[in-house]
Amino acid sequence: METLKFGYRFFKKSMPLAVLAEILSLLGIFAELLLPLLTGLLIDFVIQSGRIEKDSGGMFHFLLEGSFGEVHTMKLFWSVAVVYTVLILLRIVVIYIRDLMQEWIGLKLETELRYETYGKLMELDSATIADYNSGELLQILNNDTIMFKELFSHRIPYLCDSIFTLGITLVLITSINISFIIIPLILMPFLVRTVLDFRKKARANFKNIRTRSSEMNLTTQENIAAVRIVRSFTNEELEKEKFEVRNQNLLNARLKQIWLSSKFDLTFNSIKQIAYIGTIVIGALLVIRGYMTVGYILSSSTYVLRIMNNITSLNNHIFNMQQQTIAGLELKKFMEKQSQVPDHQELNLRSGTPNIELKNVSMEIDGQEILKNINISIPYGKKIGIVGETGSGKSVLLKALVRTRDITGGSITIDGHDIKDFSLENLRRMYSYVFQDVFLFSNTIESNIAYNRPDIVERMVTQAATRAQASRFIDALADRYKTIIGERGLGISGGQKQRISIARAFHKNAPVFILDDSTSALDVNTERILLKNIEENFKEKTVIITAHRFSSVVNCDEILYMRDGEITERGTFKELMALGGSFAHVYNVQQEQQASVVDYDSLAEQGGAING
Repeated sequence: METLKFGYRFFKKSMPLAVLAEILSLLGIFAELLLPLLTGLLIDFVIQSGRIEKDSGGMFHFLLEGSFGEVHTMKLFWSVAVVYTVLILLRIVVIYIRDLMQEWIGLKLETELRYETYGKLMELDSATIADYNSGELLQILNNDTIMFKELFSHRIPYLCDSIFTLGITLVLITSINISFIIIPLILMPFLVRTVLDFRKKARANFKNIRTRSSEMNLTTQENIAAVRIVRSFTNEELEKEKFEVRNQNLLNARLKQIWLSSKFDLTFNSIKQIAYIGTIVIGALLVIRGYMTVGYILSSSTYVLRIMNNITSLNNHIFNMQQQTIAGLELKKFMEKQSQVPDHQELNLRSGTPNIELKNVSMEIDGQEILKNINISIPYGKKIGIVGETGSGKSVLLKALVRTRDITGGSITIDGHDIKDFSLENLRRMYSYVFQDVFLFSNTIESNIAYNRPDIVERMVTQAATRAQASRFIDALADRYKTIIGERGLGISGGQKQRISIARAFHKNAPVFILDDSTSALDVNTERILLKNIEENFKEKTVIITAHRFSSVVNCDEILYMRDGEITERGTFKELMALGGSFAHVYNVQQEQQASVVDYDSLAEQGGAING
């Protein structure tokens, strides 16, 4: 019930139209259910010369009163044919209009559900999203939204249709002869048992299908994203085998569902045929004894089949509702997920010249202490370098500044205000963040650089690219800034991707630049020029750099060396070298290694090898 209430929040806007569609549907069903009565009348009083009694023809008795033609005449035939045609046309028209309305309601609901779930995805923090794999997220955002909208746009209306049909059919068949209820009553226990058994097994198998479908989505998504890795390790056959396993599991689950449905159809069709034959037998006995006419046998047998079919339809609708309710439950759970980084959108604090202060900052993730007692003062315009071993907490510290993860101890303030007092939008506007894991959209180079401000003039884009040392390789491409780069930047080198992402940060031109090991793929000379451009063109701005290459931070106002989540050394480059500690040791080792490294990426560019 809670799931239905959740879905009703989105469906209620379309409720008036849905009610109108259902009224049209019931009108069309009623018109269709009257047709067997006309068929019986046609057999008894047009084809045959039946004796007219006060209840002959049921609600169509008016056709037998003489003004529409005498018994066994063409005039009566054409009168019956006209009424029959009117009912057929009425049903066709109203059902056509109903279908259009239901499809429109369904598409509108599906679009809104997808929009809301996508909005929730954008709202949740990385740690919360990490609770789902990409296959599950695709399942929720695509399949579950479609499945759940079917519950409101089709399944519930069809359930109402079946209940209405069953009720009207029972009234009509009892008006003919109550004896015809005997067959459905006798067969009902067998049918109910078959239905319940099928529903139990099919529901369990549906959950299995959903799981297998999610696994298939995950495998496909991973192979698309990791295609270069797969090829570089020549592991195509291994990935094909993994895909085949997932594909076969999904196939087996769907085949099992087909097998269950086939067994149910066989059992139900057998019961339905028994009901049909039983109706003919009862009808024949009643005709022989003079209790009813031949035409009513056809009408009654049609209605009995209607009853049996609608009992099955009710089961199918209820079963499908369970499937769709499961999809709705997953949607509801996802939409009710609370971000671990709450947003105080009502607060509108801003800062154009942020002074950042970290006091006794600590952070625990899954019970493990990642940051320990971090104290840093970053007045506006200061240049900070953060280095250390892999896993020392550098990137986590930067994520804490922009609140992609929240600290669990201490405080981070901007101009004296806790960063939690800023709305996430205003807080993150203060930062031009270049992530360690570069992501580029499947679009032009120009649109990737101008991602934050797509309406900006082209001159600003080229200026940002020049400062990021990206203009040279971009100008060498056939379409220059209009070049379409592949998904996640496929088609250009790692160093080129980094430069485009740095240009994107330059283009945003926020008060604080954060470079999270974002020059690792650049050669030393390119990196040196790029850092010099930052120093010259953004003198007044705050710059925070994390790097594995210690030469990246030599010109910073203060350098922090981190190990196991703690700052173990700090000072200027000269002070740290004079200290002769871990920083000095690693720096000297790296300098010796760099002396023997050949920059193949830079050489390839100079030779014009990269053609986009």
